[in-house]
Amino acid sequence: MCELILRFDDAHHSELSRWADERNDMALKEELGLKTDFASPAHEALLNIYYTASIMKKRADDFFGQFGLTDVQFNLMNLLYYESGSTGSPQRSSPPGGKAHSTSSPRLSSGQAGQEGGLSQAQISNMMLVNRANITSLVDRMEKAELVSRTAHANDRRYNIIKLTSKGKNLYTKVEPHYLKQVKEAMAPLDAAELKRLAGMLEKVRRTLRV
Repeated sequence: MCELILRFDDAHHSELSRWADERNDMALKEELGLKTDFASPAHEALLNIYYTASIMKKRADDFFGQFGLTDVQFNLMNLLYYESGSTGSPQRSSPPGGKAHSTSSPRLSSGQAGQEGGLSQAQISNMMLVNRANITSLVDRMEKAELVSRTAHANDRRYNIIKLTSKGKNLYTKVEPHYLKQVKEAMAPLDAAELKRLAGMLEKVRRTLRV
């Protein structure tokens, strides 16, 4: 009988702890100090995504600013480091405690950058989902900072090939371990199954937005 009571008490305590944790996770309405409810669950979910992204952006600005970079510059360096298509490209490293994830990228044709390493500005634009005009100004700034180099393709001078310089590679390898640690800490509240579900749900939303 005592054993049954203890089991019940343990289960009851576990339930109370879970309830307390849920209460500590402040809903967006309370976090923003709103007086009225959201128009719909869809509106609440969308604003949660938007607000969370704004917090992540602020954290990213603070983090990369320590190294004299922006999040967009680091994104470009990441693509050049792992997606250049050259035989010497390293394998994408795993986040601490997790498996490696590879960014899908367009396959390079024989007339493009892959055979000699580096990426064309058009390829970078596709991978980063920004227009070519933004890529040009981004590369201009990074070239001025000696983080990347830009040369015309040997076989097709319509293509500018962007590569990391030695300075760029050294800075990237310095920042990346700290970045992966930040990623792990930011997503720590979610287990592997929850992360997979979250990614899947966001993919569904993106598909709808692209229609």
